[in-house]
Amino acid sequence: MQIDYLIIGQGISGTWLSYYLQKEGKSFLVIDNHFKEAPSRISAGIINPVTGRRHVEVWMAKEILPFAWNAYTQLGKELGISAISQKNIIDFFPGPQMRVSFLQRVEEKGEYVFNYAEQNQFHSMFNYEFGCGEIRPAYTAHLETLLPVWRQQLKERKTLLEEEFDFNELKISLSKIHYKDIIADKIIFCDGNSSCNNPYFHLLPFAPNKGELLIAEIPGLPQTSIYKKGMMLVPLVTKGLWWVGSDYAWKFENADPTNAFRERTEQLLKDWLKIPYKIVAHLSGTRPATLERRPFVGIHPHHPNVGLLNGMGTKGCSLAPFFARQLTENLVYKKPVLPEADIMRFSKILAR
Repeated sequence: MQIDYLIIGQGISGTWLSYYLQKEGKSFLVIDNHFKEAPSRISAGIINPVTGRRHVEVWMAKEILPFAWNAYTQLGKELGISAISQKNIIDFFPGPQMRVSFLQRVEEKGEYVFNYAEQNQFHSMFNYEFGCGEIRPAYTAHLETLLPVWRQQLKERKTLLEEEFDFNELKISLSKIHYKDIIADKIIFCDGNSSCNNPYFHLLPFAPNKGELLIAEIPGLPQTSIYKKGMMLVPLVTKGLWWVGSDYAWKFENADPTNAFRERTEQLLKDWLKIPYKIVAHLSGTRPATLERRPFVGIHPHHPNVGLLNGMGTKGCSLAPFFARQLTENLVYKKPVLPEADIMRFSKILAR
């Protein structure tokens, strides 16, 4: 088999890269092991315009958010599914200091933070003493629908190989890459944390962090918003199901779920919710984050047939479409990748 691109991984990055390459009429094959707890497959899909305790605007919000909305909307139309929804965040203040901090951002004309007019609206469902604000617009990308539907498309087009990628089978020459019986112009790694051990990219400053979450049935809770108080309650596509989480662990022995997280989160729900709920799953995964909190995008500065689309971290749902498009335009039209994301910035490190 001879193709233009071999893509490793069908998480959110591999999905968007294969989509845009297909749009350009390029031939490709995706190799993916279908790991059920890959970060993309257990993500809530939150696209949040602010971050941190000060609710500061996320990096490139004015470019990234509208691009993501349009990209998911278009892909959803093509696949006949709903791929994204606007779900603004109702931010319940856990204490007086957080209330003061939020309202100060409102007074400073923070673009995405607002007073919430109906402060008593949620008293029948939640316990909250210090009021709430609203973050908008915020979105949820419906990855639990999008990823399997796109995977099925890849299968039908015979552009997916479901197996573990084996580095021992990879051979790279000056002009081509060879993998088993496949010959490609380039190989692009979109395989999340596996790239931390990739011999071409392991020197990059990856900083994987572990996240845990619960899936809860909360049939009495309106699924029109995301709710936040310490943790996020995010509505899933399946009616009545909610994603509850997540935490961030920078030091961890393994990626398995822990009793400590479950007990802490169940206590939070017990104190917060006034309506019945039931925990139906406890999951965990490791995010491919970076020390700089900027993605790794582009072609290896010393191996022109090897590329990377990775390091999206907690912002993967918003960053992946934008940078998959940038990488596609770089591959096809030689357009530059944004310098803050281009792996050329690590040229000296990758020369070692």
